[in-house]
Amino acid sequence: MTTEFFAPWQLRAAFARSLSDMYGREVPAYTTLLEVSHDVNADVVRARGADAERLGSIDRVTAERHGAIRVGTPAELQQVARIFGAMGMHPVGFYDLRDASSSSVPVISTAFRPTDRAELARNPFRVFTSLLVPSDRRFFSADLQARLETFLTRRSLFGPELLALADRAEADGGLGADDAAEFLRLATAAFELGREPVDQAWYRELEAVSAVAADIGGVPSTHINHLTPRVLDIDDLYARMEARGITMIDAIQGPPRWEGPDVLLRQTSFRALAEPRTFRTPDGEVVQDSLRVRFGEVEARGIALTREGRARYDAAVVEGATPEVWRRAFPATEAGLVEQGLGYFMHEVGDDGSLTREPVVYEDFLPRSAAGIFQSNLTEEGAKDASQAGAERDAGWMADAVGRELFDPFDLYAAQVAASLASAAQRLGVAPETLAATPAVPTTTSTGADR
Repeated sequence: MTTEFFAPWQLRAAFARSLSDMYGREVPAYTTLLEVSHDVNADVVRARGADAERLGSIDRVTAERHGAIRVGTPAELQQVARIFGAMGMHPVGFYDLRDASSSSVPVISTAFRPTDRAELARNPFRVFTSLLVPSDRRFFSADLQARLETFLTRRSLFGPELLALADRAEADGGLGADDAAEFLRLATAAFELGREPVDQAWYRELEAVSAVAADIGGVPSTHINHLTPRVLDIDDLYARMEARGITMIDAIQGPPRWEGPDVLLRQTSFRALAEPRTFRTPDGEVVQDSLRVRFGEVEARGIALTREGRARYDAAVVEGATPEVWRRAFPATEAGLVEQGLGYFMHEVGDDGSLTREPVVYEDFLPRSAAGIFQSNLTEEGAKDASQAGAERDAGWMADAVGRELFDPFDLYAAQVAASLASAAQRLGVAPETLAATPAVPTTTSTGADR
């Protein structure tokens, strides 16, 4: 008799479902978001057929989620990495949100996700994970930094049993059924909204600096800030949510809607809702109040851009990222992206020996968009002293903080494309460099105008 065993991808898929169920219970508007996303996706598939699935099958899109959490110290970040490592998720990319928004967002971030193409196809769950920077003098005085770090080091976000199960799962390549069930229960509970009374004076002091800082360092636990489904037409979803009486943020973040190829990532959300929380006042009285820290984000994913393509995107954002700007910056077809080396495309060989190129879906995030989502859901701008020098943080610092290799997303996409080129060349019996120069076009000429 064999015991059922859960591989990392199965733990990842089950955890994403468990989080989604929990978040739906705690934030009912999230359930509405899922329903509308499902309806929009079904309509797009009916209207566009197979072309709707060029950036992932409808099964993958339906199951796809990304979560967002916030932690306060490198030690907490390392514990998060152990939990996600059990599910085959690795830190990818470095995002600095401190300068990506006009409001006070004193965090740097990475994203835990699968890095292998087959693993992404099985379940592409990602968690955008932000780390507070208490030493940044633009936000925190030396005195507040010291008190904040003392508060953070005294709390414990993840219990020893959860971490032990995570370590075992990563070492053994999965868990048996009973241990898997316990791991999923403990991991889900770790990201529920805390019930312990919040120190009112301490929370408000941090909130005056940054609502994000208060959400991280003003409470004794962490929680999922949003859980994001993927939608095939985000403009349609935005309109349908508003029609249902759900208040959305003012704009869709990321590239504009236009007639050409969808690239990178477009995001929007409903506004953070006032949720009841228990506070302890300075005189010890326990009172009821509310906080706005959790919201319902939704995303539409496009084609991954090369470094050159990303440079054009960044320049277009500075210029305004309107459809007019976009038409000057980007070609109107996928073939144009291929010819100008702006997008990543897989090399595919058909049964008749023909060579086509399939777009690679963008699996990562945009700092301006993330900061824009954060900012749109804040009740106050907070305080940011631009005259002070910021604390230096980069990808190397983040790798040291997380205690693991920090993958570069461009390197991951390039390796994926190179592997497809080598496979296609072997199948056709030609040299890869010869095949790379062979004219080929995407399998369709569809553009964003077909949505």
